[in-house]
Amino acid sequence: MSLPPGFLDELRNRTSMAQVAGRKVLWDNRKSNQGKGDMWGPCPFHHEKTASFHVDDKKGYYYCFGCQAKGDAISFVRETENVGFMEAVEILAQEAGMEMPKQDPRAQQKADRQTQLAEVMEQAVQFFRLQLQRGVAEEARRYLDRRGLDARALERFEIGFAPGGWENLREGLKAKGVPVDLMLAAGLVKQSDKGREPYDVFRNRIMFPIRDGRGRAIAFGGRAMDPNDNAKYLNSPETELFDKSRNLYNLRPAREASGKGQALVVAEGYMDVIALSEAGFGASVAPLGTAVTEPQLQMMWRISDEPIIALDGDKAGLRAAYRVIDLALPLLEAGKGLRFAIMPEGKDPDDLLRAEGPDAVKKVLDEAMPMVQLLWRQETEGKVFDSPERKAALDKVLRARIAKIQDQSLRRHYGDDIKDMRFQLFRGQRGGGQGGQRKPGSWQRRDWRAPPPPSAGAKSSLLVAGGEEAEFQLREAVVLAAILSAPEIAVEFEAQLDAMPCLDPQSGLIRDMILRSIGNEAAMRDRVEDAIGREALESLFKARHVSVVPCIRRPGDAELSRMTVAEELAKMDAHQGWQAELSEAEEDLEDLADEAVTWRLAQAAQARAQAGRISDEDDTDFDVGPNGAHMDKSERSAFDSLLSQIRFDKQRR
Repeated sequence: MSLPPGFLDELRNRTSMAQVAGRKVLWDNRKSNQGKGDMWGPCPFHHEKTASFHVDDKKGYYYCFGCQAKGDAISFVRETENVGFMEAVEILAQEAGMEMPKQDPRAQQKADRQTQLAEVMEQAVQFFRLQLQRGVAEEARRYLDRRGLDARALERFEIGFAPGGWENLREGLKAKGVPVDLMLAAGLVKQSDKGREPYDVFRNRIMFPIRDGRGRAIAFGGRAMDPNDNAKYLNSPETELFDKSRNLYNLRPAREASGKGQALVVAEGYMDVIALSEAGFGASVAPLGTAVTEPQLQMMWRISDEPIIALDGDKAGLRAAYRVIDLALPLLEAGKGLRFAIMPEGKDPDDLLRAEGPDAVKKVLDEAMPMVQLLWRQETEGKVFDSPERKAALDKVLRARIAKIQDQSLRRHYGDDIKDMRFQLFRGQRGGGQGGQRKPGSWQRRDWRAPPPPSAGAKSSLLVAGGEEAEFQLREAVVLAAILSAPEIAVEFEAQLDAMPCLDPQSGLIRDMILRSIGNEAAMRDRVEDAIGREALESLFKARHVSVVPCIRRPGDAELSRMTVAEELAKMDAHQGWQAELSEAEEDLEDLADEAVTWRLAQAAQARAQAGRISDEDDTDFDVGPNGAHMDKSERSAFDSLLSQIRFDKQRR
């Protein structure tokens, strides 16, 4: 069975040599450079322990410096699986999602026809290049000169000109013996619907030849010289040679430049690619008149692990970038990503080069943002999140977007980064202090954790002298330690943790690390330890007011930790409510004392006493906590008793 031309090239473009070999080879991580596709390991073809087997993933070949075995993905499968050529092709095609072509007795005829069409296209390239030197192309030459394209650039990119008129190319090729049916099949002329001779597709346009990865001319892009033309840029129609969704402009030179270490830059149009290449950014490509497609994205990743999408600094450029995100999310995998370089507003890469030079473009490319940041910008820019409903809507949208990522590990890292950005956005909106800490009393009155600043009378009261703020900090420490003892419960208390003042800076840092680890609870304790240090973390759990708590003595008991956190949060709530009522009452007493004020104080005191009850007031075996859960009395009161003793000792002083 013979395969159609281009099938094996497409198969090699879609196949990662490193992934194919990775099924049989254990890579040496010290010697390999995965980011550059430079992989080393023991050879699977002869027994050895040294890493003499080398894979160049970008070029798609392997070589063993021990036994001299070499080849591509097809030959690797043939040798390691002991199969024939066609069976190896079928294995790789199935993995790449390509349908094997059916046996066609006329395959050789098709191959011959494609060869003929490629030859016709080459003759068209030469025809258009010759026309650019004639007087009819004077205006086109002036335009190219204004765009900064010298003779060397015109030669390198084989730029030509299609004169006005309906039959110049047709007659020029006919004079060289090219049949009209081949011109039609190559997309150079169109059939007239008025019964006349086929007419030229390109007229009065600057012509840019489009070549495939093998270097064959397969299509043209034409830039109109008439400003009133309906289509500023016109591409060849799809033909037996040309599939615009599976090719890139300047593909072959860009692949070579990328192999020499240059970053792959994806621009919007032909002129941008030419300008970038002439300025030293040789690994530049462009899609062919359409938005980036999945096959084009896979081609980019075969060239570079992290292409840079360089787009115009206007709304259209951003819309194009957002479309690329939607396309790329389901295709992402570890080591394969995108970065986005947004040009200054109103400029494309060519404009920026002519205005400020290559250094300005290099600066923009060096500052290209990861895709996760542009995704965040897409969902948040120009929006206000001043209500729980809007914040919840943002969370819902972002969860749905990153859920499209198939790689579980990568999806988790996207979630972590988005949580960090969300954390910073919402902290900033609430006016938190540095590092997300809040100063006591900085909350607005409507927040239940926000008592107003105490009056002079309150400052000298026994309540403050007895350490009410200190008690609050102790309870915060218990809450954080209880969650670290059973990290899986953190998500249940996310809102309360997010709003907890954390008067102690270290507690604020622990709280922040817990919030950022929701969704990756297994790493929560390690993150906290990295943030505050091992000794500080150990000191937290050894502290007298923490170590006596039952759930700390029984780490991993999620139900006990859940009850502990719920009860301590309820007590802090009651404590803050009591302070708020007390401050208000003091203000009211300065004006007018009445029974309503004393009734309010009594109610607040009763709520505080119930939430923080420390005495055994009944003979039941269980107490009911504020969350409705039953708590064994024998495991309930150690912490509260300790706090009671602290209060008593301070009052005696």
